[in-house]
Amino acid sequence: MALQRGRMVEQDIAARGIADQRVLQAMREVPRHRFVDPQHAPQAYADHPSPIAGGQTISQPYIVAHMTELARPRPDDRALELGTGSGYQAAVLSTLVAHVYTVEIVPELARGATALLDALGYRNVSVREGDGWAGWPEHAPYDIILVTAAPDEVPPALLEQLAPGGRMVIPVGPVHAVQELRLIEKSAGGEVSERQVAPVRFVPMTGGDPTGP
Repeated sequence: MALQRGRMVEQDIAARGIADQRVLQAMREVPRHRFVDPQHAPQAYADHPSPIAGGQTISQPYIVAHMTELARPRPDDRALELGTGSGYQAAVLSTLVAHVYTVEIVPELARGATALLDALGYRNVSVREGDGWAGWPEHAPYDIILVTAAPDEVPPALLEQLAPGGRMVIPVGPVHAVQELRLIEKSAGGEVSERQVAPVRFVPMTGGDPTGP
């Protein structure tokens, strides 16, 4: 499988412009085949999403690498991920930062990711079953926030939990249309700026209603 991972990184990730060597190395190391459903393991290193439990998906390897590079991870960063899924993005990020806090609303996925990450030795990842719309305020602020499901708008709680100098990578838009991958940054003084990066398609973020109380 290591040869397949290496080929994936060279052909589908580095060749498409991902240049951060730490990110490339993380993609070489994390065993993606352990995070997909067993019947899809033979195709684990093809550059496409794969279905997982709960009607969710594991993102294609290029998108995982692209979002991780956009976040500019540093060894002392604290990261928040919303949408744990099978745990693959959290595993990649955990090799690059001090600690990853990750929230998953689907109980089956939260339990499965917790068990798998523990079995594979990713000790600096904490998984919580819950609503990602609210983030994880107990451990805020975060230097990095990665969102792997698309809300219709950026949840206000995530902006509040982003540290000064922090970076958030998030897909935004309705599920039945092309969404926008955005990079949101907060300055040292607390000013927020954002830019559109690329059109993407993600599963919808479920949970909190932005129009609710």
